[in-house]
Amino acid sequence: MRIVDDIERPIGHVEQSGDLSFPAEVTTAFGRQKIESRHVDRLAIVYVRQSDPQQVLKHRESAAVQYNLVQLAVGLGWPRERIVVIDDDQGLTGQYAEGRHGFQRMMAEVAMDHVGIIVGREMSRLARSCKDWYQLLEVCGLFRTVLADQDRVYDPADYHDRLLLGLTGIMSEAELHVMRGRLHTGLLNKARRGALFLHMPIGYVLSPTGEVMLDPDEQVQAVVRLVFVKFEELGSIAGLLRYMARHGIQLGVRPHTGPNRGQLQWRRPSQVSLRNMLRHPLYAGAYVYGRRKTDPRRKIPGRPATGRTTVPRKEWLVLLRDRHPAYITWQQFEAHQRQLEENRSRAGNLGAPREGSALLGGLLVCGRCGGRMIVSYAGAKTKLTYVCHRQRDCYGLDRCQRVAGKVLDNLVSRQALGVLEPAALELSMAAADDIERERKRLEEHWSQRRERACYEVQRAARQYHAVEPENRLVARELERNWEKTMLEHRNLEEEYARFRQTQPVQLTDSDRRLIESLATDIPALWNLPQTTPADRQVILRHLIDRIVVQVHDNTELVDVTIHWAGGFSSQHEVLRPVARYDQLRDFDRLKSRIAELRDAGYNSERIARHLNRDGFRPPRRAKRYNGEMVRQILSRYLRAKPKAKCREGSPSLNLKPDEWTLDGLAHRLSIPKPTLYSWLRLNWIGAQKVSTRGGCRWILWADDDERQRLLLLHASPLGRSKAEQSPTLTSPKPRSDH
Repeated sequence: MRIVDDIERPIGHVEQSGDLSFPAEVTTAFGRQKIESRHVDRLAIVYVRQSDPQQVLKHRESAAVQYNLVQLAVGLGWPRERIVVIDDDQGLTGQYAEGRHGFQRMMAEVAMDHVGIIVGREMSRLARSCKDWYQLLEVCGLFRTVLADQDRVYDPADYHDRLLLGLTGIMSEAELHVMRGRLHTGLLNKARRGALFLHMPIGYVLSPTGEVMLDPDEQVQAVVRLVFVKFEELGSIAGLLRYMARHGIQLGVRPHTGPNRGQLQWRRPSQVSLRNMLRHPLYAGAYVYGRRKTDPRRKIPGRPATGRTTVPRKEWLVLLRDRHPAYITWQQFEAHQRQLEENRSRAGNLGAPREGSALLGGLLVCGRCGGRMIVSYAGAKTKLTYVCHRQRDCYGLDRCQRVAGKVLDNLVSRQALGVLEPAALELSMAAADDIERERKRLEEHWSQRRERACYEVQRAARQYHAVEPENRLVARELERNWEKTMLEHRNLEEEYARFRQTQPVQLTDSDRRLIESLATDIPALWNLPQTTPADRQVILRHLIDRIVVQVHDNTELVDVTIHWAGGFSSQHEVLRPVARYDQLRDFDRLKSRIAELRDAGYNSERIARHLNRDGFRPPRRAKRYNGEMVRQILSRYLRAKPKAKCREGSPSLNLKPDEWTLDGLAHRLSIPKPTLYSWLRLNWIGAQKVSTRGGCRWILWADDDERQRLLLLHASPLGRSKAEQSPTLTSPKPRSDH
């Protein structure tokens, strides 16, 4: 907002001699009768706007006419020092009020009762949206602000003027709609002929005659072809990006705008650029228009390029196949789109191969609900588990099932290696050919880079020698450029030498013999440290369509159905680690056997040896039973019988004064029961074992003094070795009734 005396004329502003002539109705008494003294006491705003930057630069007469509306405000009675010109919205469309800071500031000034009149060349300059236009009329009518253009003065508070202004706003918005419709029809007609090109993707140029051509630079073409070849091999954009970064491969880009427009520049690749290349149908020779549409719900105010979304292929406006030179076939393009869709981490998709140790991510299907099982890691990714949470996430029920990952991975790996073994020799020769082709591609890429670097050095040398020696101002700059290109060429040659050391140009006979020897031992090749989990995942995905897993009644038994590529299915059964003994399928038989051995008088260690000899397997990951496991089963699931030395005695407890059970004394002294039991084993507490109806029990004796000693012993910071050297704390008091 600027006072009219301080207006800085725009670039190319046309000065006019004399006053502009306006219709007499505006400045005569008929126009002035709507202007009162309270209007003149406030500011007059002249609003200047043109729709786009091209109009600002080229349509200078229109800008001159709008700036000279200051004379109209002077003719209506406003002094020049009370006239403010708002031209902050140059180059912005009037379709939206968002982003037009000049329009928003004008509304704010009107709402603060600072404005008496708003002057514009025509009302469409103020707004081309009925929403913004009627809001302006409401505010102006409320604060008694009039509007004026080259035709007349309008009072928004007057019914007839308001009706006329409303019709003007409707026609202004309709005019914008009609203009857009005409432009869109012309664009669509040109697109249906396959002649509309906005921007050429990487690897293509537009000839002066309007024809689409492959980039004339051979290295650009080679890099584009390498992108598609490596994506087919690696299967993911992330893997392709890492490969190109590892080998220093850059993309040849020709900018669409800026001072270097159309000139070849080498830039490092990104995920966005690679994804755009893989999704563009032009690389398959097809002309497409309408792949993206603007969604008004996602549009950000003030940013016209936002809100664009990708639409399905059936909604494309134009699709003309085999119209232009292609890098790949249409079948390859469709295969790439399917691979990109499968790589998305969504329900029902395989997803891209991951770096984790899981081999079956995306392949496992829950046999209960039919959903994809997910990969779960615990303990720094050392404990792998496949879990199905679909019932819990969708319906609030318990999870479907959970299977240890190592068990399934080992099973599928064995089956896959058995399938690959007959084709070992053929695979080895194919691998050797792939290595040879890969090295030739890299060698060709390095050759092109070296050739380009030599050309840059020779070009810099020619430029330096072409300048006059006396013109040192230019010669010094050309000399620095020559030295820079020579340094880059030397660095490139050093990098190429290091590449030749790590990558021999051709496979030697010893290399081929090594590949053939490895192929004869597929399991060794599979388990090599150089074989990454992602490599194993890719191999399995070529062999297997899906794997259906179902746990039998929450036991350790798991049914596995492998659906191989080609339609063949194989059934398998594995045992998974479980958390509890009662999850074992032969748990009832296990209990009966333990009870039988216990009744025969065997202790826990001997029972464990018999169970291992009979073929019983414990839960979790243990392979054999031990005495502690047997004691747990006896205490949890079987009612333990007293030992032979405890079978005589009173059938129940009859505690005398100062006699306690282990639980009772622990509760009375607030000392953990395991602590009291350890003291009992060390003879630090007076105790006696008696037999009861339920088995043997320990009876402890502790009067007031003895309980005080135990409390002091528990509070003592001494360790066990030092506590044993303190008889006052560790020696139990003799019973008084003995």
